[in-house]
Amino acid sequence: MQEVFKLNEKEILTALEQMEKNSKKRKFEQTIELTINFKDMDPKKADNQIDVKVNFPHSTGRGSGKALLFAKTKEFADKVKELFATIIMEDKISELKKTDIAKILEHDVLLAEGSAMLTVGKHLGQDLAPKGKMPKPITPQQADEIKNIVSSAKSSVRITNKKGKGIPLVQVVVGKESFKEKDLAENILTAVKAVENVLPKKKQNIKSIFVKKTMGQAIRVSI
Repeated sequence: MQEVFKLNEKEILTALEQMEKNSKKRKFEQTIELTINFKDMDPKKADNQIDVKVNFPHSTGRGSGKALLFAKTKEFADKVKELFATIIMEDKISELKKTDIAKILEHDVLLAEGSAMLTVGKHLGQDLAPKGKMPKPITPQQADEIKNIVSSAKSSVRITNKKGKGIPLVQVVVGKESFKEKDLAENILTAVKAVENVLPKKKQNIKSIFVKKTMGQAIRVSI
């Protein structure tokens, strides 16, 4: 029977401690990087390529947190403008060009006020829906929920190997040197579980896991 990996916080903390012992002090704050290597799968096949968004319990600062609002009323737009990188009024939606739509797709969060959703669907649905980017409908009364949605985007990080030519691994920044080791471990576990869930054979496709600082030695996590 093929051995399947097991991973828990203890193994991660042990690797992080070893990483710290082996690292040299630098003149800048280094990031902590996670590498997950795969086995028994062909990453050149489209259905074996990894592309998943992860909401870390502890923000790495790498998520752009860019949020866009399609607003119906100027009153609402003015009230929440500090939360959004971009606000598009409903009467401007029909005038958007392909270059504008490309910029819209760069946002992590898309929200729409009330009936502005109907206009978004009519003019942008064929561009946004296939990308999973249709906005979430909201009302001015959902102030706290809007803040939480936008805030969570700042801890959202994309893990993918689609940009490479079929590389059998993924790499992602899980924190910084200043993070507590427990917080780093929680982010690492979150990343590994998210990747595992989209692998064709789940845990059986994970060959090895490494952690390292930007300028440091890669430390293997015992699994």
